[in-house]
Amino acid sequence: MDTLHDLSALELSEAYRTGRLGPVEVLRDVLRHVGRWEPQLKALYSFDPEGAMGQAEAAQARWRRGAPLSPLDGVPVTLKENIASAGVPVPLGTAATALVPAAADAPPAARLREAGAVLFAKTTMPDYGMLSSGLSSFHPLTRNPWNPARNPGGSSAGAAAAAAAGYGPLHVGTDIGGSVRLPAAWCGIVALKPSLGRIPIQPPYAGRVAGPMTRYVADAALLMTVLTRPDTRDTTSLPYQAIDWMALERPLTGLRLGLQLDAGWGLPVQPAVRAAVEAAAQAFEHAGARVEPLKPFMTRAMIDGMDDFWRCRSWLDIQALPPERRARVLPFIHDWARGGAGLSGERVFRGFSQMGAMREAAVAACAPFDAVLSPTAPITAFAAELPCPTNDPARPFEHIAFTLPFNMSEQPALSINAGYDGDGLPIGLQIVGHRHDDLGVLQLGRAWERLRPPPRPWPQPGGDGR
Repeated sequence: MDTLHDLSALELSEAYRTGRLGPVEVLRDVLRHVGRWEPQLKALYSFDPEGAMGQAEAAQARWRRGAPLSPLDGVPVTLKENIASAGVPVPLGTAATALVPAAADAPPAARLREAGAVLFAKTTMPDYGMLSSGLSSFHPLTRNPWNPARNPGGSSAGAAAAAAAGYGPLHVGTDIGGSVRLPAAWCGIVALKPSLGRIPIQPPYAGRVAGPMTRYVADAALLMTVLTRPDTRDTTSLPYQAIDWMALERPLTGLRLGLQLDAGWGLPVQPAVRAAVEAAAQAFEHAGARVEPLKPFMTRAMIDGMDDFWRCRSWLDIQALPPERRARVLPFIHDWARGGAGLSGERVFRGFSQMGAMREAAVAACAPFDAVLSPTAPITAFAAELPCPTNDPARPFEHIAFTLPFNMSEQPALSINAGYDGDGLPIGLQIVGHRHDDLGVLQLGRAWERLRPPPRPWPQPGGDGR
């Protein structure tokens, strides 16, 4: 078997249990495959093959004794670099960060180590996670495996590229405005932005979550069995619930689904994206669900206010840096954040208040439905070298209109591949649930995997990736 890197986490766990495969041979295959792709994609940071092999050998010994730590024992995994892992610096995607080894594992890293998962690398991100792009002042430019001339998205850029390219089955990113879902859409993978607090994270922040990024819904669910375990360091975390995350079957008959094709602001939805999402909605309808249109609920004032607040916060952080480090920030981010300089307290407060306005609008709009379907992004992947689709620091967020409100409303939202445009680039379908119904969103994602046409083969190294 020469494609062990393509096996799902569930398949690997079962192969380990039966003795058909061992973690060492699987990791060797993953590392060989990474070696073929990584010179082109540049998805990894802190790549540690030797340390990972030691983890795999320990996992293999546990399986042979019949004493694995969890079903994830010995399964390869990556973590986005802003999720601290002990002993590894956390650059936050920017050359302006002083590289100090992290003192301890953040909650997601701690849970994965406890489960025996083999952490072989961290993954790349743009400066401070403030771009939906693989562009960074610290990391090399990360590219999309479906077409390396295109962007993987971000800020979980490396995680999405690694998942699509087959760097093992499990990857974990973070999301504050679309940062697991947007790259998932552009790389054709599955990503769950869970309800705020479902997965403990450190440091917590309004709207910020960690989430699984995988090729398959069942693997995302398997990650949730581990990542959701409690950690008191996250003061915003939800009370732990022993949810059966692998219970992915859900009847569709009678479900009421909203269909949102206009976000109310931002880039227009490309025809291919609209057609793919409409086709998904029709498939759910044919399977017994009721699909009804959902009108726009976001306003220009909401995003402009949010932009004011984020610019001010980022400018304060950048201004606090010593001049020599401040000069290393990606120029686009510096120019964007500088727009927050000199804003009045009243304007910043009103901007901050838009988080609450978005929350109320999103919850009210979704209330009549069991779930909502929409595009994840209005467009397919853009040029690899750009910081964002507009390439304009005055209009940096025009592509996040479908994803941002659900960070503020704390609702779970899944991105999953819905098809491809005329250039073969993936299109993302977003499935949004009510607060705390993370399992319901995964169930609808699993239903879509069965309803949709067979996806195209995953990209391979060499050429344009397709």
